[in-house]
Amino acid sequence: MRAWRYGGRWAGCGLVRDDGGTTCPVVLVAERHLPALDELPTDATWVDKLVAVTGWDPHHRSKIDWAAAEARLGTALPSDYKELAERFGRGGFDDYLGVQMPEGIIATAELLSEWEKAHDNGQWEPYRPFPAPGGLLWWASTEHEQDFCWLTDDPDPDRWSVLHRNDHPWERYDGTTSEFVFRMLTDPEHPYSTADVFDAHWFDGYEGPDSAPELR
Repeated sequence: MRAWRYGGRWAGCGLVRDDGGTTCPVVLVAERHLPALDELPTDATWVDKLVAVTGWDPHHRSKIDWAAAEARLGTALPSDYKELAERFGRGGFDDYLGVQMPEGIIATAELLSEWEKAHDNGQWEPYRPFPAPGGLLWWASTEHEQDFCWLTDDPDPDRWSVLHRNDHPWERYDGTTSEFVFRMLTDPEHPYSTADVFDAHWFDGYEGPDSAPELR
């Protein structure tokens, strides 16, 4: 069986075998509970709220070696992002926003650092890519190639702001990573909102529940 989330329903298709051994294709449609925003617990974390509004498996956990990732990157990462990465794993929100796993963050940081050394054209002014002091560290992307970064200007990564832009100039969001994503999905006033496009939201996972991203 394969299943997809669409609006307030789950749609699935596959093959079943009857008692006589005959197989036939089937299509199944099941109602999906979509909590209203005012139904979410007031003490829920932003990650918990994302799990609720996307219908994601609340028991899913990705295995990530954070010690190895942070040693390779040369900095700790926000605890809120770590929770988001572990709870969802590799995948995309609303077929639009892809939050990078640590190996993707590392690869992007290394690539852009080398690019800046070879092509110093000031395209990220007034900032520079990490590992420059207070540099930009990319953590997400969309099909429109918008920039979603952390501004690494504080020794405590939990105090990093989110910087984003569609073109120029940069805009600053002083909230956590998962709050930024939650508001993107649910707030029509968010600069990259999908709330005015979709009545329901989902997350497409690209990995099995026991798979772990590999650092190379």
